[in-house]
Amino acid sequence: MPIELRLLVYSTVLLLVLILIQTVAGVRAKGAQVMADSRDGLSPPEGFHARALRVVDNHREGLILFAPLILVAAMTGALGATTALGAKLFFYSRLAHAVVYLLGIPKIRPLFWLVGLVGTLMVLAAVLGLA
Repeated sequence: MPIELRLLVYSTVLLLVLILIQTVAGVRAKGAQVMADSRDGLSPPEGFHARALRVVDNHREGLILFAPLILVAAMTGALGATTALGAKLFFYSRLAHAVVYLLGIPKIRPLFWLVGLVGTLMVLAAVLGLA
């Protein structure tokens, strides 16, 4: 399996792990019964629970852009050095982004987000024949 597809799988696994963290955080913050109910009138999440929700949303948004580009690159034969580097930048920066986000470390989180975006743009450039 090409590294780009492997990193797409790893990125999907990361999303699954983040969803599990978010779920556990919700149950710990609100209680299992509350989270199992309809959640109508649920108070807004706070602290770690809120960060866990945001990191899942953020990773999902990045993955929505990255995944189809990797699949198109694989299907059209556009995989190469640029897509491999782009996929590595995307995955490792998203992993770092998630850790930093969950830990609540300020200031550097946007840098990891930006590196992930650069990785996605590298794959896009390769798909469009610009790299």
